[in-house]
Amino acid sequence: MNRRVLLGMSGGVDSSVSAILLKEQGYDVIGMTLELYGGTCCNTDAVIGAKAICNSIGIPHFTYNLKEEFKCNVINNFIEEYSNQRTPNPCIECNRHMKFGAMYEKAQEMGCDYIATGHYAKMEYSDNYGQFVLKKAKNLQKDQSYVLYSMPRNLLGKVLFPLGDFNSKEDVRNIAKQHSLEVASKPDSEDICFIPDGNYKKFLEDNSDIKPMIGNIVNRRGEILGKHNGLYNYTIGQRKGLGISYKAPLFVLGFNKAKNELIVGEEQELYRKEMKVDDVNLLLMDSIDKPIDVTVKIRYSSKPAEAIINQTEEGNIQVIFKDPQRGITPGQSAVFYTDDVVIGGGKILQ
Repeated sequence: MNRRVLLGMSGGVDSSVSAILLKEQGYDVIGMTLELYGGTCCNTDAVIGAKAICNSIGIPHFTYNLKEEFKCNVINNFIEEYSNQRTPNPCIECNRHMKFGAMYEKAQEMGCDYIATGHYAKMEYSDNYGQFVLKKAKNLQKDQSYVLYSMPRNLLGKVLFPLGDFNSKEDVRNIAKQHSLEVASKPDSEDICFIPDGNYKKFLEDNSDIKPMIGNIVNRRGEILGKHNGLYNYTIGQRKGLGISYKAPLFVLGFNKAKNELIVGEEQELYRKEMKVDDVNLLLMDSIDKPIDVTVKIRYSSKPAEAIINQTEEGNIQVIFKDPQRGITPGQSAVFYTDDVVIGGGKILQ
């Protein structure tokens, strides 16, 4: 009997080519599109596109309505984080709860051995660790291991990433062209799927109690330098839009929610050598018993930075960087690597 795999399909080129590759590798492939919100990746067009691709290559396709679960676990988290002056990454929450949560449970109900996605990452057995490990993709420019660290450890070895060994996105598009798929030239979507116009501030205002509330812009000495129009309009490291004349360029350093103050300073004040990480998910071990040398990504687009990590008694991770890092942002995820293997990660606490 062929190994059965449930493939998450968005109607885009990556998941479409993944379906082709898995079928060619002998898997019994089932395509599934998660109905999450209705944005750029999960709308009616996406469902129609994914179903058409499945029909063309001869595999079944299903939809799975998870709109309520998505609202509860992703959208509500997005709103709550911004209301607490933290900057969330909704893709990570979606992967955690939707793909590696609800979709995996559905895969088990359907008798599947694996789930698969079109992410650029690798899942391989490591003799060194004696287990399956999550690794960076061969194409480091497209690598998406950062947004996958939150998968449950028990899913290691049960998730397939067919695109992990591709050298370039163009190679993936060429396979789509060879199979006459209309999505071969479909552009990548970089928007938050439930905010297709990119205006997250308007989304927050329309969908929550977060509204403009004028407050003071201050420096670390408490000196008032200007006024802001709502803390949710600003992110750490932001320079533009402050509306302040000062002797040097000013950047957002942080927030004082209790006083409704936006804290700003000069660029050198953005750099820090230490941070704490909570909501930790470890993929290689149950806990960190002694300091480990790692590289750390503090946001999806950042370069890995050398650091030492250790676990506190509370279960958080203390991170000490070799060199100070710019714009460490609470709410964003910090992901830890040893070479190209994901150790785990968590959310930046402070």
